Amino acid sequence: MASSPSQSNASEAVKRLPGEANTNFEDHRRIVLLTDGYSNPFVAKTAISLLRYRTSDIAAVLAGQTETKTAQKLLGAGGDVPVVASLSEVPDADAVYIGIAPPGGKLPDTWRPVLLEAIRRGIDVISGLHDFVTEDAEYRATAATSGSRLCDVRKNRFKNVATGQPFRPDCLRILTVGHDCSVGKMVVSLEVQRALQQQGLDATFLATGQTGIMISGRGIPVDCVVSDFVNGAVESFVRDNQQHDIQLIEGQGSISHPSFSAVTLGLLHGSAPQGLIYCYEAGRNEVKGLSSIPIPSHRELIRAYEVAANLRAPCRVIGIAANTRNLTSEEAGEELTQIRREFQLPVCDVYRTGPEPLVQAVKRLQEAVVNV
Repeated sequence: MASSPSQSNASEAVKRLPGEANTNFEDHRRIVLLTDGYSNPFVAKTAISLLRYRTSDIAAVLAGQTETKTAQKLLGAGGDVPVVASLSEVPDADAVYIGIAPPGGKLPDTWRPVLLEAIRRGIDVISGLHDFVTEDAEYRATAATSGSRLCDVRKNRFKNVATGQPFRPDCLRILTVGHDCSVGKMVVSLEVQRALQQQGLDATFLATGQTGIMISGRGIPVDCVVSDFVNGAVESFVRDNQQHDIQLIEGQGSISHPSFSAVTLGLLHGSAPQGLIYCYEAGRNEVKGLSSIPIPSHRELIRAYEVAANLRAPCRVIGIAANTRNLTSEEAGEELTQIRREFQLPVCDVYRTGPEPLVQAVKRLQEAVVNV
């Protein structure tokens, strides 16, 4: 069985974030992840991914309402990164990252004293929520005195519509799509990109959500771009990175999701991918957060994705990424075998079995694109 997703330091790839923020994420090497009161996989997924992909930059997880001592035991990632009850336990902290992604993106009122303490100490505050810290008068005034930098990852000024003009012909664009939200689209994109890079290929990861941006330091927060400009923002981001041979583009939402299908379609048409990786969580049959609404079958969704994508440019699903976290090892093996047999596509769980089948699918498509 392959090891869990990479836990190396991603700071060498971090660049300045476009938009409102004037912060180099690579400056942050002693990060405190704030999850207090929300330290569970459903809400603290930002913290979990940062623990996996920027492990050496994380100084602590601030979660006072627990007796657990390590991030690994609390959140299942981060190894021996300590869990602390207060910011005072990390005297050399250089940034506080909001580690949660709750429905609605609201900043918990109970965190105000912690954030003010950080700002008074000159510690940067990085938030990916819809409640913008840069628009809070008290935070701004305190930061102006202390030198703390406030950064809202979702805040942006993207106001260009898509042109529909072609990209560099031999730039391969792979978009992860899913049967629902929070099934691992970002992780799959990152793991395939890193594996391709390790094999000497010029592959880059394009973040489209708050967590991916915090990991890579650049991206488009598509769920906070005005709807008319989503396609254009994605198109511009892809075009700005088309010097790379392969782009792994982080997907968002689901084309059938009653709440978030708009951003999914915007990504499909803005990036005009030649290939899709379909991601799903085994055993999930109802839409996350909308328990009365069933998820369509994999076959229906794969067909819908291909039809929608081909309205913009030729595209097909090239592989399937299963998230089998709720299955035993034996059950997971059976699941992968069944899906592989049913769809005749490369299938894997990047956590349990590694991304290699998807890596090979991308390489085959790249060869076909280059030889056209």
